[in-house]
Amino acid sequence: MENSLESLLKQSFGYDHFRPGQAKVVSQLLAGKSSLAIFPTGSGKSLCYQLTALHLPHLTLVVSPLLALMKDQLAFLQSKGVKAASIDSTLKSNQTQEVMQAVRSGELNILMVSVERFKNERFRQFIQSVPISMLVVDEAHCISEWGHNFRPDYLKLPSYCHALNIPLVLLLTATATRQVKHDMAAKFSIENKDIVQTGFYRDNLDLTVLPVPQEQKKQQLCETILQQSGAGIVYVTLQQTAEEVAKHLQQQGINASAYHAGFDSETRHNIQQQFMADNTQVIVATIAFGMGIDKSNIRFVIHYDLSKSIENYSQEIGRAGRDGQASFCITLANLDGLNVMENFVYGDTPEFSAIEQVLAAISQESENTAYDCEWHTQILTLSNHTNIKQLPLKTLLVQLELQSILSPKYSYFADYRIKLLQPKENILAVFDQSRQQFLNRVFSAVQFKRVWGTLNFEALLQDKSIDRGRVISALEYLHEQHFIELESKTMTEVFSVNRKLLNNESLANQLYQYFLEKEQKEINRIAQLISFFQHETCLTTYLAHYFDDKNYFNNSHSSSLSAVNNLTEQSNMACGHCSVCRGKPARLMASATGEWPTDAQLNEDMKMLQQQLLNKVVEPITLTIYCRFFAGLAMPIFSQNKVRKLPGFARCQQFRFIEIKEKIAQLMTF
Repeated sequence: MENSLESLLKQSFGYDHFRPGQAKVVSQLLAGKSSLAIFPTGSGKSLCYQLTALHLPHLTLVVSPLLALMKDQLAFLQSKGVKAASIDSTLKSNQTQEVMQAVRSGELNILMVSVERFKNERFRQFIQSVPISMLVVDEAHCISEWGHNFRPDYLKLPSYCHALNIPLVLLLTATATRQVKHDMAAKFSIENKDIVQTGFYRDNLDLTVLPVPQEQKKQQLCETILQQSGAGIVYVTLQQTAEEVAKHLQQQGINASAYHAGFDSETRHNIQQQFMADNTQVIVATIAFGMGIDKSNIRFVIHYDLSKSIENYSQEIGRAGRDGQASFCITLANLDGLNVMENFVYGDTPEFSAIEQVLAAISQESENTAYDCEWHTQILTLSNHTNIKQLPLKTLLVQLELQSILSPKYSYFADYRIKLLQPKENILAVFDQSRQQFLNRVFSAVQFKRVWGTLNFEALLQDKSIDRGRVISALEYLHEQHFIELESKTMTEVFSVNRKLLNNESLANQLYQYFLEKEQKEINRIAQLISFFQHETCLTTYLAHYFDDKNYFNNSHSSSLSAVNNLTEQSNMACGHCSVCRGKPARLMASATGEWPTDAQLNEDMKMLQQQLLNKVVEPITLTIYCRFFAGLAMPIFSQNKVRKLPGFARCQQFRFIEIKEKIAQLMTF
């Protein structure tokens, strides 16, 4: 079987041999077995679905979390003559229509989308009409609540897969602990024997943790880069830091550019292209620069600031040395950035009163609606109303779904705009009498202002004989045939509501406890990272244990397999290419923190915040809101009311959130 697969590999992609694990995954998929592939970063996970897709009867649908990653994979596939495309936000309307037509006609092997695309009513109408052979979930650890980079929308992928009757699933990830691995597999009914894990260990990566006081970091960074050769990435936490560090490197004669999500897409694209073409040696980046980067000759990755977690660290160092050549992964470590990392975590937890507001909104609006226990909501509006950031708000709604309190029915665009490209009479003349009558009723619900008109769905659907799905299908057809131009916006999600479960008196507290546990889990993840950096035994062995990499321990790194489950027994294991193995375990220190502002200053800042929010928030300003203000953390009410411009905003950002909370609580008692 493997020889025949290798001939297919050579014929389709020009490679003579599979990398470890690839042939096993492909053979499982072609035998109709859904699979989970856990391969190191840069070890060819994508080829598993790319080769399989060429030998399946229908479309392979790939869900990818990052636009840049999609574009890179599409460029590779198209260079190999594979018919692949994406539907994404960068496409113009006519380009999207061309892709959809190619899918309908069976011309494409592979279609790539983001998970959020499933919320698009027009996309769902389209994809339900297309036969699909395989669903591929890239960066599949996003599915698991127990993993890093958890994205609530990923939890809905199993139900989408079932609704679309997709018979085959492939999950791909580079980083998964044992718990995350089994959680992912269970969600898609993947059997343990169909999990293929090739191992975390890469012998060409040299790991160093270098304790550096904060005031010496820039100098140490320059010295470290000058000792390296080739291209490299420097990771930082904040956008402002990226620009400051890149400027400093430039002043020292190092060819460096900053990269972060605050730049517009064209700027980011240009910076990335300069790096890929070896015209820029060093990118100083936030984590916005990552998954879409497939540059084989990155010789060094330096962490100027600490990563968010061990998983993030592993992904980031995995971008070095993909060509197999020796590469260096260096962390300039101290404890000064702990407050920033922890404060981001504390900034996401919804307040108890805010959770109560969400539940009250569901109860009131579903009771008042003309529909049978339906709740229609728009995430941005609800976020602003409840003062919960959008990601934790989405997580909250998913938790309500998992408890069967909410059941997602469909999503739709609240606003449809139409421009006639031909006179209405000409359009109607193309159709038979029955369709003419239907289209006339649709057009009569469009309120035109000069060129563009807005469709009044509420008025149109008062006629119970008219189905919303049929209206959208008709508009899409007219758009495809160039009779009209169609625009849609303002996504509205519709849920059915189980009012009996919603009225549980302890529900708000249960949800609040869930977020507190999630918060503590993230804080513990940061503590694990600090423990890893200060570990006294081999760093590579620590990572192998963390990611349940039995291959590492099987391949002569250990004489006892029991050591896999007992890190304390691994002290005699050595990779030979980390700072601990070189006899230099790290001891991290924190610089002396700055002085607290005076109580008078803090009280004055609190009064200014009160005045800024006067008559703009219903509830009194809470301790949490004050703490997030002083820590410089984002909240919807801060964005809406220009709070960031106040002089007290972020005044205490150098302190840990728990310290700020203790300080402000004392002031509020007087």
